[in-house]
Amino acid sequence: MASVQQLKSRIRSVNSTKQITKAMQLVAASKMRRSTAAVKETADYATAARELLADLAHDRDTITSHPMFQNRPIKRRLLIAISSDTGLAGAYNANVLKGLVTELKSDNEHHIHTDTLTLGRKVSQFASRLKEVKVIGSYEKLPDQPTGLEIKAILNEAIDRFVGLECDAVDLIFTRFHSPINQEVVVERLLPAGLASQSDYEQVSSEIRESRFEPSRDEVLDAVTERLIETQIVQALLDSRASEHSMRMMAMKNATDNASSLSSDLTLAMNKERQAAITQELAEISAGSEAVQ
Repeated sequence: MASVQQLKSRIRSVNSTKQITKAMQLVAASKMRRSTAAVKETADYATAARELLADLAHDRDTITSHPMFQNRPIKRRLLIAISSDTGLAGAYNANVLKGLVTELKSDNEHHIHTDTLTLGRKVSQFASRLKEVKVIGSYEKLPDQPTGLEIKAILNEAIDRFVGLECDAVDLIFTRFHSPINQEVVVERLLPAGLASQSDYEQVSSEIRESRFEPSRDEVLDAVTERLIETQIVQALLDSRASEHSMRMMAMKNATDNASSLSSDLTLAMNKERQAAITQELAEISAGSEAVQ
């Protein structure tokens, strides 16, 4: 059994850690509220952008005429993976890394050459250690609410490689935010533009299907396709940040609760040790008194 002084030292250490995790929980909660508000503000626009791209991609003339919509056999693929720059976010980064490994294994089984572009220090460090995986770019310290200038380099890299036939598909791997306690790692097709399957096209709203293009469909394609693809990247980053802050908040709450529980257990053990010492001293005093008499 540890001494009373040792137990006191451990209790002080646990309480100090508890203060840190509590502060991190409050900071993460504040950031989560801002991030979730940003996700909700842009969700409808992002959904409309995906539906519009799906509607455009369903047109056979678009698929054959516009370079960003061209479907071709996938022999090379670019994966854009989004993680955080820091840890202490529960399973957030681990889930993204598992998703990346799953996609890499699938490509290897199907003899598809894979390049990666990483957003976030954790996935950058992980991808750089993988054999036979080329990291063509790494971006860190992106803000919680990125602007067009910060996304432009990522977007241009993806489009240039796809249009230049250096890859046949570009996919995003990120954590989609559903609620503070529900997040999901997903793989979303970025290029070729538009949703891939017939079931995805069937989800396109009637308002989008009945849209008219002015002055012409081709001019609209040239003007808005790149912007709509950029919207997908921005929304993925916003979802990822909201998921990160949510999972960090929950992880720090669990750490704080565990610290409180451990502190209580140590306090109980210290009190028992102190009581045992007092009882021992009283017994020795009584024995000494009896011996004197």
